[in-house]
Amino acid sequence: MEMRDFGGLGRVSALTLGGGGIGNVWGPVDRAERVATVRAALDAGVTMIDVAPTYGPGEAESVVGEALGGIVPDGVMISTKIELAGAEIDSLERRIVESLPASLKRLGVDRVDLYLLHSQLEPDGGPSRRTVSVRTFREIVRPTFERLVSEGRTRGWGLTGVGHPEALAEVLADDPPPAGIQCVTNALDMTGDMWIMGPDLQPDNAGTRARAAEAGVGVMGIRAVAGGSLADALDRDVDVDEPAARDYEAAAGFRRLAAERGVSAAFLAHRYALSLADVATVVLGVKNRDELAECLAAEAAGPLPEDEMRVIEALRLA
Repeated sequence: MEMRDFGGLGRVSALTLGGGGIGNVWGPVDRAERVATVRAALDAGVTMIDVAPTYGPGEAESVVGEALGGIVPDGVMISTKIELAGAEIDSLERRIVESLPASLKRLGVDRVDLYLLHSQLEPDGGPSRRTVSVRTFREIVRPTFERLVSEGRTRGWGLTGVGHPEALAEVLADDPPPAGIQCVTNALDMTGDMWIMGPDLQPDNAGTRARAAEAGVGVMGIRAVAGGSLADALDRDVDVDEPAARDYEAAAGFRRLAAERGVSAAFLAHRYALSLADVATVVLGVKNRDELAECLAAEAAGPLPEDEMRVIEALRLA
């Protein structure tokens, strides 16, 4: 598998195994199969596993812990997250510090390589308790992350790059910048239900990725299949008014294009995400070995030609 630069943390495989599928976020799967999926990913050359205590909850981390058996293979990195949405200001530091040991215990490791803020950033004075303001991030969150780095409990810290574009741009320009950032990366630029900033503001996924890469921050591409909307079929029942259902309908042209190329929509979607120059690694939401195999095949196929990338991107305007 191709290895790519991931900022100050070194090199990483083009594919990362995400925790959504193995944490049963995308529907229930036998635990033994999910453990086998983790081991198959490592055997195939995947060198990063990205989980969170909210996936399951705790299930994704526990599955990885069982698969590893207390031994992390050389060169393999693990990332986990902390969700601060809705927390009182005076509890933020405590929550950040206390969440990590519980994650480490479930994972069966002494430290992680990347500890990510799972909440979204917003400029100072934002109205929502579902976000973290830039000021709060600078005054409380980042110093706490940096203390955990100095204590050896994580090698670096990072962000979820789906918040307010201006807030993300501010923090990416700070010194020090994050070690990694997770950014929406899919063919039709669908952010889905992750976007909580309202209809009067639009995400800037491409701009955030570009700014992060320019700052030397490792970009982890997420939502390559837009929560299943860029697959041949949704793998779970969703209400017609849910973002995933609406996005699936909007992606009909993408599915037709994939069929014309003789490949599945998920294969083409992953190959597109893997072809973006500013993405260090694409995070997979797979929940079994069959889905993993399709993603491995997309990586093995190599980058899409530039003209094919433009054909796909034109579908956003169709």
